[in-house]
Amino acid sequence: MPSSEGDGLWSLAGPLALNPEGWLEPHAEAACWPSPHADERPQGEPVRLAVVHCISLPRGVYGGTAVRDLFLGQLDCNAHPSFEALRGLRVSAHFFIDRGGQIHQFVSVHRRAWHAGVSSFDGQTGCNDFSVGIELEGVDDAPYTERQVQQCLRLSLALIDGLPSLSWLAGHSDIAPGRKTDPGPGWDWARFQDRLDSALGRWRPDRKLKYFF
Repeated sequence: MPSSEGDGLWSLAGPLALNPEGWLEPHAEAACWPSPHADERPQGEPVRLAVVHCISLPRGVYGGTAVRDLFLGQLDCNAHPSFEALRGLRVSAHFFIDRGGQIHQFVSVHRRAWHAGVSSFDGQTGCNDFSVGIELEGVDDAPYTERQVQQCLRLSLALIDGLPSLSWLAGHSDIAPGRKTDPGPGWDWARFQDRLDSALGRWRPDRKLKYFF
C-alpha cells in the first residue's frame, strides 16, 4: 500500500487492514471486543453501505468505558440517571472511534451489527442487513477531533479494500431522517469526501465511493 504521510492517514504503526474473518488485523491503534449483540446477515446480502453515527455516554462526556459496556451488554444502568433509558437495550456497531482516535471493533464486518434501527436506503429498509456502522465518540452539535477524522479516513480505506461491494457512505440522519440527527453539522462531510476521494485517487483509482447526503 502506498504511503500517504501527507494526509496524516498512516501512523508509524502502519495502515489498517481486515482479515478474512472480517476483523481488523492486530494494530496498535485498534482493539477488538466481540459483542453478543450481532447476528448473521441475510444470505447473499452484500455490504454496500457504511453509516457514520455518533455516541457518548453520558451525552457530551468522553472517555471511560460506558459506550464499550453498552455494546457488550455490560452497562451498569445505575451508574448515571440517563442510563435508565438504556436498560435492556441491545445495540452494537461494528466500529467505535474515540476522541483520541483509538478504533474499537465489536462485530465482524461479515456479520450484522445492530446500529441503524428503523432505516431505509435506496428504496430498501433495514439498513443493518447491508451496512457497516461506524460510531464516533461525540455529540451531534459539536465538532469532532482531527484525530477522529484521520482514523475514520483510514478505516474507510481499509473497508473499501476489504469489502469489494462497499460503494456508499451516509450519515445516520440520512438513512433515518426525522428520527436521527447524527453525526450532525460538526462532521464536515465535504472535507471528509475531498480527503477520501483524494486518497482513493492515488491508492485505488479503480474504486469510487458514492455519498448519500
